[in-house]
Amino acid sequence: MGLDISTILSEWPYEPGQVTVRRIRGADGREKIQLRLDLGLLQMETTGRPDGLHPHGAESLFQYHHRRLERHTREHGSEEGFSLDGGVCEKLRSEAVMYYHRYLAEYVLEDYEAVERDTRRNLHVMDFMKAYAEEPSDQTMMEQYRPYVLMMSARSRGQLALQRERPKLAMEVVRGAVQAIRDFYRETGREELIDVSGELAVLRAFRKEIQQAIPVDPAERLRREMEKAVHDERYEDAARLRDELHKLQHTHADGGGT
Repeated sequence: MGLDISTILSEWPYEPGQVTVRRIRGADGREKIQLRLDLGLLQMETTGRPDGLHPHGAESLFQYHHRRLERHTREHGSEEGFSLDGGVCEKLRSEAVMYYHRYLAEYVLEDYEAVERDTRRNLHVMDFMKAYAEEPSDQTMMEQYRPYVLMMSARSRGQLALQRERPKLAMEVVRGAVQAIRDFYRETGREELIDVSGELAVLRAFRKEIQQAIPVDPAERLRREMEKAVHDERYEDAARLRDELHKLQHTHADGGGT
């Protein structure tokens, strides 16, 4: 088999500005995800570490070092003394980039459960390095990406809630993420970024999409229509709407509502 992949690339053109992904069946019979790039493509496993490797026999490098922490805590009775040197942190960041590429592809493929899994995983990696990295620069280097990962996590969980016809839960997810991102900027002394945050703009747009999926309360709809009729001096319509509202309220009071 030749090593040149030009034929593969020519049959799957790169689209500037688009995240172009697809699922394929690998030679091993397992499903893979491919992400088209300008100079080639990435092929990733759908579970475990995206490159399919098992560093130190663990599912991922993060899992290996997290087990080290657990072992240290058992042996010493506390986490005190456990740390991550600069080389380890660099490798953990490189591994996190693999998961970033995969959850980006998963979102395009609308595999929201997988997005939620991989974004949650990268948030744990950030927390891990922030708590245990020896160098302050390693503690904070990935923190600049926290708003983006929070946003992607919220979008995936919100989409799952919408799929399950739970728009109010989706709205709660978005509100929580918005608050978390706002808190992040305040805690890091960058409150001025709240008004220009791209992540918050995406979540505001998503919130409008969710609002359209929330059924309008019949009583609230009648109240709005009645207020508009009064404003427009359509008093007969307002009286009719008032009567409909009273009838609806009485029906619910009598237990006839659903």
